[in-house]
Amino acid sequence: MNFSTLGLFLLAGGASLFMAWVIGAGSSGATPFAPAVGANAISTMQAAFFVGVLGFLGAVLQGGNVTEAVGSGLIRGVSLTPPAVILALVTAAGLMAVGIATGYPIATAFTVTGAIVGAGLALGGLPAWSKYAEIGLMWTVAPLVNAGLAYGLASLLPREDVPERRSVPTLAGLTGATVSLIGFALLGPGGTSRSIAATAAALGPVESPTGALAVELSVIVLFALVSALVVRFWIVADQERGLRRFLLVLGSLVAFSAGGSQVGLAVGPLVPLLDTVEVSLFAVLVGGAVGILVGSWTGAPRMIKSLAQDYASLGPRRSISALLPTFLFAQAAVALGVPISFNQAIVAAIIGSGAAVAGGDGVSRSKMGRTLGAWAGSFLLAFAIGFGTLSLL
Repeated sequence: MNFSTLGLFLLAGGASLFMAWVIGAGSSGATPFAPAVGANAISTMQAAFFVGVLGFLGAVLQGGNVTEAVGSGLIRGVSLTPPAVILALVTAAGLMAVGIATGYPIATAFTVTGAIVGAGLALGGLPAWSKYAEIGLMWTVAPLVNAGLAYGLASLLPREDVPERRSVPTLAGLTGATVSLIGFALLGPGGTSRSIAATAAALGPVESPTGALAVELSVIVLFALVSALVVRFWIVADQERGLRRFLLVLGSLVAFSAGGSQVGLAVGPLVPLLDTVEVSLFAVLVGGAVGILVGSWTGAPRMIKSLAQDYASLGPRRSISALLPTFLFAQAAVALGVPISFNQAIVAAIIGSGAAVAGGDGVSRSKMGRTLGAWAGSFLLAFAIGFGTLSLL
């Protein structure tokens, strides 16, 4: 490795850190706790602190799948060069910074994907159509599924014939079961991810496949049962306080999931350069996690306020309705290694839960329209800058 190669990698790493900061300040730093802040369950500054720590942990423990997909799955036939990496990251981060300054949640996955695909095609790469179809499906399904589930939950929770001492613990049980199935990098052999339930089955005394499956199912049921009983105890003791506690738990899980998904958008473009400079993927993940942490602490409060106050007036019930579908979808995307935008997912969920309020009076339609335009425009602009600039050079 010569000094020129090292210098270019350091420049690309600096651009990646900038992108990680922007993600922490705008996407993963703002969206997880915005509904909780809107429900007065936590202050804006407290939310920024906790989301930074949880995002850091998620990035380190879950960030590998999406990072590798962004780094090597968007273009076929060529690898991104250091100048292409720098251009793609600066372009995407610049557009995200504009969103932060104006208070609009630009979709991170749109800008990063657009910039990388544009730069890769300009280098002579071939489109990865199968991956684009997969990503496009996730981007299309995310707002529809999140909004639909959030609307359904927000319509269900206030009903008198569905007591919250039963409905909310049921949702908590579903959340606990999902946590037992989350893959963690430290639990799998050889650096691979493995869930808590699968780890218990692998370490258990039963060696037959049937016995291992029984152990895994038992762990899932145990997590679900304990989660449901704890939340039921909270609800019975003090209903409003119990709802806010469960809301904070969901916000924490979404923040963790955001770190696992979004760090790949910041450090994924560096993957083609790692063999050249002999840097491990884990070290890059830690660097990206630090950038997200700092971004959450220093830049997230503005976006948290924007999402909590401008998009919908949500109480704890509708906030729970917005966060639970987002958490489930985020973990599915992380497991599949598909980059998604948390801004897109959470804003869609906020729209769905807010629409359950008097036919949608809790949602700012004009701001929703401008946000949708910003998402589409940022993808096209990032693609045009990445492709056009490298083509000229």
